[in-house]
Amino acid sequence: MPPTDTERRLCEATARGDWDGQVAAIAGEDLYLAVPQQGQDPLPVYDDPTAGAKCIPVLTRGMLPPWQPQQFFDRVSVEELAQDWPNDKWRLAVNPGTPCAAYLAASPGHRAGWLRVRAQVGVRPGGLLVTHYGGPLHGPVAQGLACGAPIAVHHSVPWNELGTAFLDHAADAQTLRDQWSVTDPATWQQRLDQLMGGQFVPAETETALRARARDAGDPEDAAGEQPASAGSRDAAESPAVPELVTRYEERFRTDGLLPPDGRVVSLVALDHAHALSLVRWGLGARLCAPHQAEQAVQQVAARAREVYGSWEEFAAGYALGRMLAFDNGWFGPQYAEAVHLHRVLTQDPSSPWRGLPFA
Repeated sequence: MPPTDTERRLCEATARGDWDGQVAAIAGEDLYLAVPQQGQDPLPVYDDPTAGAKCIPVLTRGMLPPWQPQQFFDRVSVEELAQDWPNDKWRLAVNPGTPCAAYLAASPGHRAGWLRVRAQVGVRPGGLLVTHYGGPLHGPVAQGLACGAPIAVHHSVPWNELGTAFLDHAADAQTLRDQWSVTDPATWQQRLDQLMGGQFVPAETETALRARARDAGDPEDAAGEQPASAGSRDAAESPAVPELVTRYEERFRTDGLLPPDGRVVSLVALDHAHALSLVRWGLGARLCAPHQAEQAVQQVAARAREVYGSWEEFAAGYALGRMLAFDNGWFGPQYAEAVHLHRVLTQDPSSPWRGLPFA
């Protein structure tokens, strides 16, 4: 079985001898070029007996190899390859040596065709649900990875992948550095612990939501302790739920992010989703190893189950947390994206939130 829809489309085009279909299958996708190690040539050109020519090999996302500590890949597009191709006699080998292989001629005329198809197909959009059929589909690791599904869908990368890269080595390292001030394994572990403890959500709002759920007798009210960010207060001292929260909840009910009488239990789903992505970025940046990553993924799922009783509650908590952080009552593009992500993950039959039990 091809690991993702990209490889499926490529295999089908190759089987029917459809050159344009081969190009169309990869034209809007990220392709991966191996980063040369010290002493290696900048381009991994090789003689391919199948193509009968020198080739530059690239991989589609689903064909990336398992994580290796010193093996990195850069993302590249068909457009970039067409514009910077070094030798008209060489060919582009896509997934060479695999059942999803394709060998594309790269003369000036062929490269003009690449660009034409790329213009027709366009850049791969965000907001797509992607499943890697070689990744975890059931069990505790899959349940943990599903906690990060909103961010995976935002970037249109497989939700259940735990391996070589989230985007690519350089982008993963830059995300950790710029957004989380993470530059080494120690700061990565520190941020992970903070996120699993819910320390980045607004403390008073979180306390108010927990108190409201407790007062309503909600059995899913954080069966565990409150996150460190919420502090410890007596119920009588708990702040009122902010008006902005109730405005979002009203709109959530209208747009189907909450049931007609539903309310948000907690905001920490946002931190849990970021914790899961931090694990994947950490793997991509080589700040953690696969066994650490698997343990952390399962810990994220366990923390989420302490607070929420279903994917629907988790989804509403994530959406509200994101709105308070990035939309602030505007109901603008960030809100529209949150609605889209919610609908994809709660309505698509292939979504992990439809197929996996929460607990």
